[in-house]
Amino acid sequence: MKYYSTRDVSLRYDAADAIKMGLSRDGGLLTPCQIPQIGRAFLESLVPASYQERAAKIMSLYLTDYTEAELKSFADNAYGPDKFDTAAVAPVRKVDDRTYCLELWHGPTSAFKDMALQMLPQLLSAALRKTGEDKTVCILVATSGDTGKAAMEGFADVPQTKIMVFYPKDGVSAIQELQMVTQDGANVGVCAVVGNFDDAQTGVKRIFSDEAIRAKLADRGFFLSSANSINWGRILPQVVYYISAYCDLLRDGKIAMGDKVNFCVPTGNFGDILAAYYAERMGLPVGKLICASNRNDVLTDFLRTGVYDRNRPFHTTMSPSMDILISSNLERLLFDLSGENDAEIREYMAALSKDGRYEVSEEIKGKLKELYWGGFCDEEGTAASIAKYYKEYGYLIDTHTAVAANVMEQYRVATGDDTVTVFVSTASPYKFGDSVLTAIGETPAENSLDRIGQMQELTGVPAPKRLAALKGKARRFDLTCEKAGMDDVVLDFLK
Repeated sequence: MKYYSTRDVSLRYDAADAIKMGLSRDGGLLTPCQIPQIGRAFLESLVPASYQERAAKIMSLYLTDYTEAELKSFADNAYGPDKFDTAAVAPVRKVDDRTYCLELWHGPTSAFKDMALQMLPQLLSAALRKTGEDKTVCILVATSGDTGKAAMEGFADVPQTKIMVFYPKDGVSAIQELQMVTQDGANVGVCAVVGNFDDAQTGVKRIFSDEAIRAKLADRGFFLSSANSINWGRILPQVVYYISAYCDLLRDGKIAMGDKVNFCVPTGNFGDILAAYYAERMGLPVGKLICASNRNDVLTDFLRTGVYDRNRPFHTTMSPSMDILISSNLERLLFDLSGENDAEIREYMAALSKDGRYEVSEEIKGKLKELYWGGFCDEEGTAASIAKYYKEYGYLIDTHTAVAANVMEQYRVATGDDTVTVFVSTASPYKFGDSVLTAIGETPAENSLDRIGQMQELTGVPAPKRLAALKGKARRFDLTCEKAGMDDVVLDFLK
């Protein structure tokens, strides 16, 4: 299967090249030229399968220059018991007869980014071999909190790679920052950026598009790629867990084959809910995709009006991984909904860059309303949902998951839709102990690591072992830069 740029469909690449590049050189996102279709027989074959087997079968539909045996080996490595604390990998937890939660935080960094970032290094290493690449790849990452740690965990000491992570100074939780600045690995680097996530993300995209920087790095034996969800190798492993969740519901008798299921996804950069859209496009019986935002509600407004406008106040919230005003992966969705109209996408993206806003066509507006429902949740609502799920269901959820739960309930009230719904849990509550403890009526310990023991003793919910192991771990990185200085940080890192 070939991949082309959302901004120039004449640029076409094999899957290995697309994963190696990360971002098209014209600034567009690399996207499959066709969407493979799955039917009843395919889903039935996955029902008794392990998560690893499901991943290999689904990904092989898109990665036609990789063998299914290769992908099964990668999946065994990515999702094995040494990495994930449950054999189910991405278990579906019952809340009530119509409501389920897809838990995506059982990996090494206790966040959903592990689902893709334990797989991506293996896909990329194989891509380097398949394309005969002799340069070292430098992975540049902008993170709103979870991607950075998950990417470093996946790429630490992987041969022929180096990885530099940028995160917004004072814009991530204390545990998220501690996870990043204590990361092991001789090939990793971390830098805080004065600004917000959008500043860091824009800086990384600028570096990718700077031909002078790329030429300097090539002279030093490096080329750039990305572990952000602009890389197709990040999106594809995420498609797997939506199909897997549906198969789990089938296996457990919660739905019948062909029954539609709604998914509610807490969303910042749009990659996670985009993966659900691709699953639906492949033929998974999906009812409504419910897009849940926090106070940074740019996506809610867009889905309701068709106008994307990032010219609004930026809010720092208790769900920091969603504190985003420029949702990069929306470009892939618009490309698909426009009928792969690269000229139309170039216009939208140019307007976003120039004016900070664009308005999509009436045709796309209609498709958005048919597929999606958007809602947002403020800080008070987030805390209330954490308290509700803990008190009513004995279920401890983090701040991002609480946004999804809250918006899911808003959707049900607004529409009366009682379709079986899966809301997505993207992080362990232990990563956001301050907010979670406060929400359930407790006074958090002053030290972020002490909160881990406090929460475990209070709730009886076991803490992820790797989070508990952060106590006493030495800080390795203290670098901070202005957003205009990110170029120099990368050049210094790759001397």
